Amino acid sequence: MNISNYLDGIAKPLQGLAPWILRLVLGTSFILHGLGKFPLPPEKMVTWFESMGIAAPEIVASLVAMGEVAAGAAVILGGFLGATGHLLTRLGGGAVLVIMTGAFYLAHSDWFITEKLFMSEQIFLLALGLYFAIKGNH
Repeated sequence: MNISNYLDGIAKPLQGLAPWILRLVLGTSFILHGLGKFPLPPEKMVTWFESMGIAAPEIVASLVAMGEVAAGAAVILGGFLGATGHLLTRLGGGAVLVIMTGAFYLAHSDWFITEKLFMSEQIFLLALGLYFAIKGNH
């Protein structure tokens, strides 16, 4: 028996857990980031958005916080709901992409295609969002 076959034998019973590991990490991270911005509106974020000239900063900051919670919950809950869950997972992944793209654009525009980008945890959140937007529950 070669090492690859041996490792396949160990991993085979765990393969169903692999997407759940990603789902739970992404969903929990987004829920916690969003809840960390409560109560609404998140004052620090509102002040920051005001300094950048973003229109209706209270509304935008509140939508970001609620969007983070909703996106994380959608990615997790989607795994339990069959065909409807497949759509919910994809929408949650897409929302993660939108939120992370906004975060990169507003907060980390100097990171675009640099070492900083690929050394940050944010790139993994973006990648996981893309994964679930593409794959859904499949």
